[in-house]
Amino acid sequence: MEKLIYLLWKETGKADAAFNADLLGPVQRQLVALGAQRLQVHVIDDAVASGAKLRFETMKPMPSGMVSFWLNAAHARAKYEPVLEGASARIAGYAVSESIVLPITEAQPDGVRVPGFSQIAFFRKLPGITQEGFLQIWMRDQTRVGPETQETFYYGQNIVVRALTVGAPPLDGIVDECYPIEALTDHLVYWRANGSEETFQAHLKREMDNVARFIDGDSVSAFVSSTYRFGGWTDQA
Repeated sequence: MEKLIYLLWKETGKADAAFNADLLGPVQRQLVALGAQRLQVHVIDDAVASGAKLRFETMKPMPSGMVSFWLNAAHARAKYEPVLEGASARIAGYAVSESIVLPITEAQPDGVRVPGFSQIAFFRKLPGITQEGFLQIWMRDQTRVGPETQETFYYGQNIVVRALTVGAPPLDGIVDECYPIEALTDHLVYWRANGSEETFQAHLKREMDNVARFIDGDSVSAFVSSTYRFGGWTDQA
C-alpha cells in the first residue's frame, strides 16, 4: 500500500469555516465511499487560532488544510483527486513513506477532534547533503531529539517519494506532530521544560542544532491544525 498526502488551498474569498466543513463533511464521506483507508483530515480552525506563533510561512500562499489516506497503489488515485479538487482552488499531492515514531494507539471516533493540536511542517533537505545523509540524521538522530525536547504524543515522519500532481512544490519531508493544547500558548509546555526557562533554552538549542544538520532552514513552512481521523483506525496493527 501507499500513503498519499495532499496539501489543499481554499478558493479566494471562501470562509475558513465553510472550507473546513466541506473537508470534514462531503469530502471525507466521498473519499471513504471510494475506498480511501486510514483517512486523516487537518483543518485550520478556531481551536488552534491562538497558536499563530507556531506558523511559518515560507511557502506562499500557505495551504489551508491537509488530507492523507492510503491506497493499494498511488496510480489508483484518479477517482480521488477530483473530490479534493472540487472543494479546493488548488491541490498538491505526494506519495510518501511513513515512519511513526510516537503512535496514537486508541481509535478516534469519526467526526471527533483528536485531542490537543497538530503541527504540520514541510521542508527540503539541506543543499549539498546526500539523500542517504539526510535520511540518516532525520530517521536516526531526530527521532530521538524531537520527542526528548518537545511535549509530543504523536510523531509521524513522511519521506516524500515523489510528487503526484503537476506544479506541486518540491518537498523532501512532511512531519506531523501532536501536542497537548496547552502547548499552543505556553512555550514551556511545548518544549517539555517542566516550567524551567533554562530547560526550555537547552531543549530549543538542541533541537535547532540538530535540525540545522539536515534541513534547509529557508525551506521550512509549518501550520497548526485540528486533526480528525475517519474509519476507526490506529497507528498500531
